[in-house]
Parts: sequence; structure tokens; C-alpha cells
Amino acid sequence: MPRRTVLAIHGSDRESFLQGLITNDVAKAHPDKDGICYAALLTPQGKLIVDFFVIGRADHYLIDVASDAAPQLAQRLSMYKLRADVQITETPLIVSRGTSPRPDGALADPRDTALGWRAYGEEDLSDGTDFEALRIRHAIPALGAELNGESYILEMGFERLNGVDFRKGCYVGQEVTARMHHKTTLKKGLRRVRVIGEAPSGSDILTGDKVAGTLHSVANGEGLAYLRFDRIGNDMTAGDARIEVID
Repeated sequence: MPRRTVLAIHGSDRESFLQGLITNDVAKAHPDKDGICYAALLTPQGKLIVDFFVIGRADHYLIDVASDAAPQLAQRLSMYKLRADVQITETPLIVSRGTSPRPDGALADPRDTALGWRAYGEEDLSDGTDFEALRIRHAIPALGAELNGESYILEMGFERLNGVDFRKGCYVGQEVTARMHHKTTLKKGLRRVRVIGEAPSGSDILTGDKVAGTLHSVANGEGLAYLRFDRIGNDMTAGDARIEVID
């Protein structure tokens, strides 16, 4: 399972600080509510920098982020801190995940009920679930695979995954995201596909002689593909495989 790092956000301005930066409403992470929300930090042009989870605690927030992206996220947050009373530190907490009965203190993954729970503590409680196959089955994008610096979150399904709030007010990249939501019909996006044959991740998907998109993660004969909707067809191929859109 990919490594995760947990950052802590302390300080009297922590809530307003995060609220003005991230795609979701931090009120959803209040410990008296669900306690966790999924969100992203975007560029002013609306492209993804990093996705993460926000977990509310009585006097601070936790940020659960891919370890490879944790230094970049901490640096970006520090850039926006200015004179706000906010302290950003890395914690030793371990992120556990599973689909077995939820341990005490664990939180339901806010993206999809099929993804089970997440827990934060001093020991690993993970139950060995094959999350790579599970996320592909439910069209959950991952940083470094489907998600990168060119990604627009609506094309990657963040609305379906409860990762964006259109009523919370301004945040970095909000204008572009709102315009795509209210005024644009998406022409590209993430789709779950059946991979019949062999095709490596990163392969171009072709419809005839036209590039229709890119095949990303693959497991158990299924994959996630970023596709141009107007080029989805019945004769798509990638590498030595036939590609069929599942849904």
C-alpha cells in the first residue's frame, strides 16, 4: 500500500486558513460531524497540486497525504500562511486502512462507502485489503497514476467522490472549477475500462488511428483510462489489448 504521511495544522486561524485554500468545506471534518473530508489544493488555473484528507480534532486538523507529496503540500501551505496563526508540522501517526469491521476511532472513507475506513494512530491496523484493485473497480483516481499536475478535478470525478463543495465560497482555483461545473460540458474524463489482453500503464488508447486517451492503472483485467468522450468507440485498443468502457 502506498505510504502516507500525516501533517498537523495547529493555531487559532487554522480553520479559516484551510477554508480559503482547499476545494472542500472543512466544516465537514469537524469531529462532531463526519470527522473527515476529501479535498485538494489547486493552482490558480484550477489544476491539481495534491489531493488529501482533512481530519478534525478538538484543537487541530490532521492532513493525510501521499508521502511523496507531503513536502510539496507543506511548502505550499506555508507559502499561503503569511501572518496567520497557523503551525504546520509532520506527525509520526500511522495511516491504517481496511474494509473489515471498523475499529474504534476509525473514520469512514468519505469518497465511497466501498473503500471502508481510515484510522490514525501509533500502530498499523490495516487488514490487507487489495486497495489497488478496489479503487480501480470503483473508479477512484490516485496521485501519481491518474492524478497529476495537468488534472482538472471535475474530469477526475471529484464531485462524485465528495471532494469539492460548490457552496463553500472562494478557494484557490475556485473560479475555473465553478465555471467547468456550471457552464461547461466536460469533453474528457476518467472512465473505468475492461482491458482484454496486455497493455502497460501509460499506453495510448486508440480508436482506429486516432488517440482517444491514456490507459493508467490496471488490475484483474480492469483499468482506469482518461478519455476523450467524442472518441470512445467499439474498436478501442491499447498495446496488445482491446479496450471497452465499462460504465
